[in-house]
Formats: sequence, C-alpha cells, structure tokens
Amino acid sequence: MSVPTTTDPVARARDAAARESWAEAYELLHDHDRHPERGLTADDLSVLADSAWWSGHVDESVAARLRAHAAYLAADDHRGAGLTSWWLYYEYAGLGRPAAAAGWLHRARHHLEDLPDCPEQCFLAMTAAEEASAHGDHEAALAAARRMTALALACGSPDLLALGRQAESRVLLAAGRRTEGLALLDEAMCAVSAGELSGMVTGWLYCLALTQCMEAADFPRAVEWTNAAMEWCAPPWTGRPPDGNADPGTAPDDPSAAAAPLPMTVPSGENPFRGVCRAHRVEVLDLLGAWALAEAEARQACREVPVDCLESAAAAYYAAGDVQRRQGRLEAAAVSYGHAHELGRIPQPGLALLRLAQGRADAAVAGVDLALACRSDPDHDVLGRARLLAARTEVALAVRDLPGAAKAAAELAALADADGDVPLLRALADTALGSVALAERRPGALLPLRRALAGWLELRVPYEAAQVRMLLAAACRAAGDEEAARLELGTARAVFERLGAVPDARRAAALLSGGSRRRLPGGLTAREAEVLRLVASGGTNKDIAGALVISEHTVARHLNNIFAKLGVGSRTSATAYAYAHDLV
Repeated sequence: MSVPTTTDPVARARDAAARESWAEAYELLHDHDRHPERGLTADDLSVLADSAWWSGHVDESVAARLRAHAAYLAADDHRGAGLTSWWLYYEYAGLGRPAAAAGWLHRARHHLEDLPDCPEQCFLAMTAAEEASAHGDHEAALAAARRMTALALACGSPDLLALGRQAESRVLLAAGRRTEGLALLDEAMCAVSAGELSGMVTGWLYCLALTQCMEAADFPRAVEWTNAAMEWCAPPWTGRPPDGNADPGTAPDDPSAAAAPLPMTVPSGENPFRGVCRAHRVEVLDLLGAWALAEAEARQACREVPVDCLESAAAAYYAAGDVQRRQGRLEAAAVSYGHAHELGRIPQPGLALLRLAQGRADAAVAGVDLALACRSDPDHDVLGRARLLAARTEVALAVRDLPGAAKAAAELAALADADGDVPLLRALADTALGSVALAERRPGALLPLRRALAGWLELRVPYEAAQVRMLLAAACRAAGDEEAARLELGTARAVFERLGAVPDARRAAALLSGGSRRRLPGGLTAREAEVLRLVASGGTNKDIAGALVISEHTVARHLNNIFAKLGVGSRTSATAYAYAHDLV
C-alpha cells in the first residue's frame, strides 16, 4: 500500500478515500472544512459526504452532498449534479423523508435523462426497476433492470454490472422465474466474494442478497452468504469475532434483555453495514437453533444499525421475540415484539403465537388473519406469507377450527408447489398438511409428517424437526405403535432441552410419562380438567353432562370455576388454554 508523502490534507484525504480508509478521510476533510477560506471542490465535497456516511455522521453526509450538488450545478456539470441528486434521494429515503427523497429523484432525472448514455443513468434505471416491481409491472421492471446492465457493460464498471445483475435477479424472482433469478444473483455475488467491488456496493449486495434469499426461502444460500457477510464486516484491527461485542451482562431470563437501546450512530471508523448484516444473521441463527447466540447478536445488531436502516433493528427485535417465546419467556417476548412494532414491523406471526401461548385465542386468530390480509401478494416475500399460513394452521387447530386449518394448509401447499423444489417451503407445507390430517383423524397423517421431518433434518433446523416428531408420536400412538411414539417423544424432548424450549420439553416429558402424575395447570381439579377436555373437543353442556353423568347445572358450575381459575371469558379461550397446556 502506497503511503502519501504530501502534506496537503485534501490530497491526503483523497488518497485515504481511494483506499477506503473512510475515518481518516473524514477527519482530514472535516478539519479542513472548518476554515471558510479553504474551499472544497464539488468532488471533494462528495468525498466528504461519503466519508461522513461511512463514519456514521449521516446528517453531515447530507449537508456535504447538498453543497456538492450546488458546486456541480455552478460548474454546469449535469452528470455530477445528477449523481449527487440520486444519492440525496437515497439518503433522504433512508432517513424517512419521502417528500424530500421524491424531489431529489425528480432532480436526478432532470439532470440525467436527456444526456447521452452514461454510467450515472444506471442509478435511475435501478430505481425505475424498483418502482415498476413495487407496482407489479414485472415487464417494465425487467426492461429497466436490463437497461442498467447494458449501461454498466458499456462503461465497464464492475460495481454497476453487479448491481444490474442483482436488480435483474430480484425482478425475475418476483415474477416467479426462480432458476433464472438465482443464477443472476449467484453471478453478482461472485464479484462480491472475489473482492472485485467497492465497499459500498459490497455492502449493498450482501444486504440485498440476504434479504432476497430469505424472502425466496432459500435457506442454504442465506446461511452461506450470512457467514461471508459477517467475515467482511468484522473489524480487522481487533481480530475479534463478529459476536465479540455481544453484551454478556444481561441474564437470559430477564425480560429487560429485549429492551436494548434503540440504534445509535455508528462509531467513527466502523462498518455501517455490520449491524444490518448481523440482523440477517440473527434470523439464520434462530433457524439453526443457536438461540443464545441469536439473542445476543440481536441485541448487538440493534446497537450497531445506522439510523437510516431501522428496519434491520426491527427484524432483530422480532427474531429475539421468537426465541424468547419458544423458550417460554413470554413477558420478554412481548417486549421484543413491541420494540419491533415501534420500529415499523408488524410482529406477526410471532405475536399471534404468543397470544395463543397466553390463552388469548381470539387475539391470536385476529392478529394472524389481519397480517395475512395485509400481505395478500406473496411475490416479494414468499417465506413471509408461508410462515403466516403455517401459523394460521396452528392457531386454527388450537381453537378446533378444522376447516380454517385445512384451508390455510392447502394454500401453503399450493405456495410450495408454485415455487418448485424449495425445501424450506415444502417442509412448512408438509408439517401443516400432516397436522391437519392428524387433527381430522385421517390415516394419511404419517406420510406428510415423515416428509416434513426429513425436510427439516436436511435443512438442519432442529426446533421445527422436534415439533414434527411430537406430531409423529401422536400419529404413531393413534396407529397403535407405542414404541415408535416413545422414540419420537424421547428424541424431541432431548432437542427441546438442548435448545432451552422449556414448555415443549415439559410437554414431551409429560407425554412420555403418560401425564398421569403431573400437576394440573391453573389449579384445576381432576373433574374440572375432564370438563375442559370435553369443552375443547366441542361438547355442549348437555354433551358433557351426559358423558360425565352429571347435571347440566353442575357442568355450568364447573365452567364458571374453570373460567375464573384460568382468567378466561369464553369457551374458545378455554379451549386454547387446554391445547396450550397439553390437557387435550
């Protein structure tokens, strides 16, 4: 690496920027810019804007870029003014100022659209592709993305070419052309892994690719590129592993563990993409069953995420809530989901499943149904809709809505069929289909459940695999194979205990022991538990009275006692409680 010999701070800053030593460039230009008599050129102001952004000073970045635009305009440099306008559009959009962003995008088009073909027009084409795709016009979006690629090839820019390939891949994936889309994404990521691109475009592509992979339910790619992204983000000056900053001081069962501070400005000299990439890593760690690390990484991601990427902090909070919910830490999960909601994310289906665990079945049904209605178009997030449908199946079964469960499972299966051979979608669909068949007491439950177990094991997703083993145990018992049922329950219990999924581990242990000696939840008596089981199976007061050979008046008295002890106000909520606490 060459060492600059000049004493001119601006020249040294330009050299530092060329080496992507952004903290050094920022300090030099920031100090130089304090003196009004020392003017900076339009290009130097652009370098100041870039280095301020990388150093976590977003407001200073915008201010410097506004000055750069004025300087380019004064010099009648429409290409420079157009590119600067586009960057102002991008920064204002990230800061949550859509009106200002729209104005600067209009200016960028005014500066660039009538010029001969030039590299700066690639950014306009990329934005046009995003806008057309958002409106469902895949043909116009693909045309804009391919124009970007053609411009990039003409100017020979590896950065712009990789961004063009990524833009094309996103449009193709949204249009259902999965094979073509993933092939183009792989090509773009080759340039990333080979180190051919600038730091900004490398960070962009990692973030965009990780989002695309999870939305497309391509879990193996998400695992591979998440690991690569965190290696790129790791600070080389410390040799510290990516999770080295995780806060060890909060006890894992403390609800305040979810209440990490809202994202702050990234410290000078650090990689602003680190928090965003770490937030993606949390979702991967969650599926892989590394829950303790996932929760620690979620807290750290929320400290690192820049102020213009708060949606990543929301994703980290949501993932932490999922971990806490499955571990039985319901209060902490509620806090985490609340933080995700504050930052703009609808915390579903996790919040619906939390309400179900709390015995609030009506809230669970309403929450997941509203989320499904708000996400009617699955093109951009196939996995998101699949997870909602899987939760809708689970909630419907908990309240004995078998037609609703069957409808959700069928839609999930159709979604998996439409996207071809996607193991994660197929495992979700087979789990839902098998659980519905089991609830309907059909003999065909074993086949989809065994397919689902094989799928989860292949993906190395332990919690969902253990959940399927619980369903398989019930199917085996229904078929009279007690030995197979006990094998599945024993394996599931061991996995739940290793993960820290306390409620599930207790449920597996109770089923292994037959449940005869365990204490009934909620202070219920044995007779009240019998009444509650019959309520959960859909029995009326008259049905229950006949089954237990007691009067309907006695049934009503038992129900009043049950409602009071469980803190519920309806038969539906009582039924949800019965299923959540393994009384059925």
